Order: sequence, then C-alpha cells, then structure tokens
Amino acid sequence: MTHDYKRHGTRTLFAALNIATGKVIGQCKAKHRHQEFLAFLRKVERETPAELKLHLIVDNYATHKHEKVKKWLKRNQRVHLHFIPTSSSWLNLVERFFGILTEKQLRRGAHRSVKDLEKSIHEFIDMTNEDSKPFVWTKSVEQILEKVGRARESLSKLQSV
Repeated sequence: MTHDYKRHGTRTLFAALNIATGKVIGQCKAKHRHQEFLAFLRKVERETPAELKLHLIVDNYATHKHEKVKKWLKRNQRVHLHFIPTSSSWLNLVERFFGILTEKQLRRGAHRSVKDLEKSIHEFIDMTNEDSKPFVWTKSVEQILEKVGRARESLSKLQSV
C-alpha cells in the first residue's frame, strides 16, 4: 500500500464455487455474522437445481456453526456443510477463486467507495461465469494426501507441546 492509501470500508464476500463447472455464486455483505451466512445459504439453495444435493466446504469460523445455522440445516436436508481443518484453506478451492479475484480484479484497482468495490467484485464473478471452466487440482491425489499427512503430523506435535 502506498502512503496515500485510503480505506473506504470493507465487505465480506460469501462465495460458492461449483467445482464441476467453475461457476460462482457470490454475495457481498457488510458483516460476517450468522444472519449473513444464512442469507447466503438461502441464495445458494435457490440458485441450485432442486434435484441436486449441496455439499459446501467451509472453514471453522464460528458463524458457520451458529445454533440458527444448525437449525436451518436440519430443515434443509439437501445442504451439507463440511468443515476443513484449521490452517488448511488450500483444501477449499473457493480460496483459489478468491486469489484469482484479488490478483486479476482487486489488487491494482482504485475503489472509491464500498459500492464501487462491490460492483468490481460482481463484475468479476459475472465475467468468470460467462466463461467458466472446472477447477482442476494441479497436484496428484498422492501428493495432496502426503501434504495432508505432513500437516496432520505437524499439528499433532503442536498439540502435544
């Protein structure tokens, strides 16, 4: 950031990536509470064909485990949340999409307002969806599992200290 950098505000981007198609459902919110997360889950459910089950990979943020979220999930049995281990965001491909969004759309942008920032984010999502492609892991299953094993070993050493 430069000396004259001015922050006009922030937004939380909730996003769901369909790994089979590369399409993204995104929603910007002012806050990252259970209310906003539930609104996003409802949006994803509405925009996904009813015959499909939804398996969403999420981190361990407390918002995702709130009691009202749990109650909503019980009523909406086609939606399943899968929690990734702490410090393993690389397992969630939507994080790669966030990286591409940052690299290609946000990093060099000059957003003069939160509204301008949101517009830029939604333009990128629309552009991504117009020419979507499946996300493909660049590592083999063996390489990924080896890394998971090393991470698990490191975490268990930390926990035993």
